[in-house]
Amino acid sequence: MDSKHVTESTSGQEDIQKTWWKEAIIYQIYPRSFQDSDGDGIGDLNGITSRLDYIQSLGVDIIWLNPIFLSPNDDNGYDISDYREIMREFGTMEDFDRLLKEIHKREMRLVLDLVVNHTSDEHPWFEEARKSRHNPYYNYYHWWPAEKGEPPLRLSYFDEEGNAWMYNKPTDSYYLHYFSRKQPDLNWENPEVRQEIFDMMRFWFDKGIDGFRMDSISLIAKDPSFPLIDSKKYPDIFSFYAKEPRLHLYLHEMNRQVLSKYDCMSVGEGSAVMVDDVAKFVDPAREELNMLYHFDAARIRNTTLPDNPESGIDYSLIALKKMFTEWDKAVDKGWPSIYLGNHDQPRMVSRFGSDKDEFRALSAKMLITFLLTMKGTPYWFAGDEIGMRNIRFDRIENYNDIDTINRYKKAKAEGKDPQAVLDEQKETGRDNARTPFQWDRSPEAGFTAGTPWLKVNPDYTWINVTDEEKDPTSILNYFKKVVSFRKENPSLIYGSYHLLDAENPQSYTFLRKTGADTYLIMLNFSPKAAISTPGIDMSNAHVLLDNYGARSHMAPQKDITLRPFEAIVFQLNHPVYESFIDSLDLLE
Repeated sequence: MDSKHVTESTSGQEDIQKTWWKEAIIYQIYPRSFQDSDGDGIGDLNGITSRLDYIQSLGVDIIWLNPIFLSPNDDNGYDISDYREIMREFGTMEDFDRLLKEIHKREMRLVLDLVVNHTSDEHPWFEEARKSRHNPYYNYYHWWPAEKGEPPLRLSYFDEEGNAWMYNKPTDSYYLHYFSRKQPDLNWENPEVRQEIFDMMRFWFDKGIDGFRMDSISLIAKDPSFPLIDSKKYPDIFSFYAKEPRLHLYLHEMNRQVLSKYDCMSVGEGSAVMVDDVAKFVDPAREELNMLYHFDAARIRNTTLPDNPESGIDYSLIALKKMFTEWDKAVDKGWPSIYLGNHDQPRMVSRFGSDKDEFRALSAKMLITFLLTMKGTPYWFAGDEIGMRNIRFDRIENYNDIDTINRYKKAKAEGKDPQAVLDEQKETGRDNARTPFQWDRSPEAGFTAGTPWLKVNPDYTWINVTDEEKDPTSILNYFKKVVSFRKENPSLIYGSYHLLDAENPQSYTFLRKTGADTYLIMLNFSPKAAISTPGIDMSNAHVLLDNYGARSHMAPQKDITLRPFEAIVFQLNHPVYESFIDSLDLLE
């Protein structure tokens, strides 16, 4: 694999440092749900190895695995009890070594999930820490002595947990847990903790992995005095958690001692990070992380009202466009990451497209076009390339996710209607994205010969890889086509981004530009016809890509009528467009 970092100058632009992780498409795998090799109903490492030819056929470059380390699975692997051992359900270290070797053999790379805001309460460090205040591991975690009274208010991200402090009788003190009470937060203020983490990272890099996705990395720093939080400035409390100044000292130390020593990729999960702060994480001069991703797309989808009730879009597309544009600008000299779905979000087509039969394929293809033509490294969640949908469980017994279960318990405890929680989780619950991968029409979708840990979506009989591989018009084959298109057109990787027609409530139109190449992308996010007005006469534009597959020989005019969920990529290399492009002041 070529690991060179190349700096090239493009006409009118600053020098751009080119590197493999900017040009890559990242394919996220939830190991528990991808492929079971031994019939126990749980996906495993050997299962992933058996499917590497499929992953390679997609044209993706990097595989990101959700946590595979030893864990009691209170939070499906995000509660780690040993950072240097493999979760028993997933296999052995020998299985991991074989997987890594086979990934590299296929010219792909591997990124692991790094969970170091907290450990499991079954980690040896915490088992020792909770015995006595005099234990050397006590200071590996955050504690509040009972003699000081009730701890200052801190909330857990998991609803039913409420208070983020848990009393421990042997030490007569409270330990901090931003997530489950079985996930005590590590004390990064202790230099011994940081060195333990850095040594563990070197262990995996020396094995040959290519990077880390860093879970909740923005939350690792805490003021040991735990001051009162200004409720006016931080009414939700959570937005305070990423504001500790020492956070950036720790990330810089991690970069200096570990990341800079390897040809690797680092991306942080930006929990509670606001758009104004992103450059602090990703500006190359600061030497912290390569990329950061955020949750604003989910926030807008879940909280905003439609721009036009008649559009068929039940959130604000205008707000979504503004958000992506602001984040693109805010990274400044850094590099953006782009995604719409992952293991913590519902299925992409169910939330941002339509999973109804009439429009599922078209909307999935539109979203593929969006993510693979935007500026930044795209993160793709396994299964979205075949248009997998929310399962929408009817009964709490079918859920596995701790967050959903806690919300349900809390509603019952408070005398509220638990059915309202179920109705909400049908659309927003994390288990929607965690149902087993749908390979074929055989029992359990070819995922397992046993009983799957989470129910398979019944639609697997017609939404599966085998059927879509045979259909040249399928979502899967369109995904492969657009992956190739992105790689053949560097402007879609390194080009400038500029939003057009910003106040359109139905369509998302933007320009990508590098040197002599300019592309205009029009996307209809609605199930109804939409008119896109980019501000120029389009009669000289050349259609390169269209998810309906019928526009390649058409000559569009100034206002383009987009069909439901239509996506079109135009090339604007005709001289008539030069003054328009220059007027946008794209090349900053």
